Amino acid sequence: MAKVHITELVLRDGHQSLIATRMQTADMLPICSTLDSIGFWSLEAWGGATFDACVRFLREDPWQRLRQLRRALPNTRIQMLLRGQNLLGYRNYSDDVVRAFVQKSADNGVDVFRIFDAMNDLRNLRVSVEAVKAAGKHAEGTVCYTTSPVHDIPHFVELARGLAGMGCDTIAIKDMAGLLTPYTAFELVRAIRAATDLPVHTHSHATSGLAHMTHLKAVEAGATLIDTCVGAFAEGASHPTTQSLVAALAGTEYDTGLSLPQIEEVSAYFKEVRKKYWQFESAFTGTDTRVLINQVPGGMISNLAVTPTSQIVGTQAALNVMTGARYKSVTNEVKLYLQGRYGQAPGHVNEEVRKMAIGDLEVTTGRPADLLGDELDKLRGEIESLAKSDEDVLTYAMFPEIGKTWLQERAAGSLKPEQLLPPGSAELANAPRYAADEFKITLHGETYHIKLSGSGHADAAQRPYFVSIDGITEEVLVEALNEVAVSTGGDSAPRKTAAAPTAPGQKPRPSHPGHVTAAMPGTVVDVLVSIGQNVKAGDGVLVIEAMKMENEVQAPIAGVVISIYAKKGDAVTPDMALVEIQPE
Repeated sequence: MAKVHITELVLRDGHQSLIATRMQTADMLPICSTLDSIGFWSLEAWGGATFDACVRFLREDPWQRLRQLRRALPNTRIQMLLRGQNLLGYRNYSDDVVRAFVQKSADNGVDVFRIFDAMNDLRNLRVSVEAVKAAGKHAEGTVCYTTSPVHDIPHFVELARGLAGMGCDTIAIKDMAGLLTPYTAFELVRAIRAATDLPVHTHSHATSGLAHMTHLKAVEAGATLIDTCVGAFAEGASHPTTQSLVAALAGTEYDTGLSLPQIEEVSAYFKEVRKKYWQFESAFTGTDTRVLINQVPGGMISNLAVTPTSQIVGTQAALNVMTGARYKSVTNEVKLYLQGRYGQAPGHVNEEVRKMAIGDLEVTTGRPADLLGDELDKLRGEIESLAKSDEDVLTYAMFPEIGKTWLQERAAGSLKPEQLLPPGSAELANAPRYAADEFKITLHGETYHIKLSGSGHADAAQRPYFVSIDGITEEVLVEALNEVAVSTGGDSAPRKTAAAPTAPGQKPRPSHPGHVTAAMPGTVVDVLVSIGQNVKAGDGVLVIEAMKMENEVQAPIAGVVISIYAKKGDAVTPDMALVEIQPE
């Protein structure tokens, strides 16, 4: 049997899984010389959510991070995670953008591209694989593992054959939620090896507690590459500990040949680094076997609005509950999925649900990106005044809003990273007290960004408040027992106070069937009607963005639009009338 090689994940998936991808480049570089000397097959250091986090939170240039890591790791392959036709963004990109992004990633230092598609639609991987091979780099085609009536070993083997046919150099089995069991892993690896004769690389999160055993059985079946993470950023929603797997395989035919003392040196370094990011720690970091039943990935448990496909499912499920009926209100992304715009569904789609969601809209059966024309020149034109390089254009392409803001702040010299809270800071406890409407709270070691975005009309003793938590708007009901007069210091005695008057300019409360309301709190993206326009029941009236998904709000009755209370950009809640329709 072949020696087993290890891909170390601490520079990407380790901190993405445990501290929300917040590790700064400055905390990576000092240990790179040691990492580079250990002999890992590769270091996963880029892609996934790191690009987004660099721009959105750390206010770093993700391309500069890649170049710095390339210089600091001259002897080790740098690996990235690429979402196929989605690249590192949240939509399909045109082929010319995909090719440009892959080429620039290779030019700046990526050696190994792990390429996956959330739908396991091989058509969404073809251009990426071709671009990687054209750049002379290593293409690792990926099979996304899950469990369902249609996801069985023959299905995954057929996917692996397709990836081999594209020219992939290795096949990765990507177990995002820790669902792959040891004996299934043995069968799957053995079957893929027999069908393709390509090296198999296993990736399994430790969420369910199975990953160590899964890796061992995969190795016994012929996997020669496994993903692990040094102990300081291992286990829980992350990955099996590197030291543990190295020790388990030592002295066997699978011996990795890696030095435990060197790996421990790296782990000790990152143990201290992790303390800086305490505010992003999850409240619970142990084994969560519920994932074996509900199949919810670890990231989605803490944040419903994750991407790509679990966000689509999770947001629609929330809408179903909030509206009291399944598919009464359908997000645009679900409609696109049912139209085939994300790719081919792995199984049969319920035609009743499809009809309910998209009516007679055309269903695409071809490759989704074939519907897109070239985009790169258009993107260059949109951002040419701020972009200094093709890399800047690609940053803007991935995230048009935050990317443009980042480029503007860079030009103004005002880029500032998200603040790190000092552990045990006495100043925080003794700070003056203000009645804030935007603040951060820390609960069990995890910090949340809170913004009060509005309140509804009181119903008996309760009043609904609409609170943005890390960018996601939620509705909470508050029953006031005592209210406190807040001062700039010292204690405040509780006292009864009168309710505050309604804010001027507040949208009217819905009071008749012609008032159009949103099913959940969100932001108005577009107003589709004008005053005096005739509408039919079911016609689109507004588009609301909620939980990163766009949802078309429909007219509840037929009639004439007589008032429009909402405008583009407004934060709205279900307690507001947004448009008024006079019945025919």
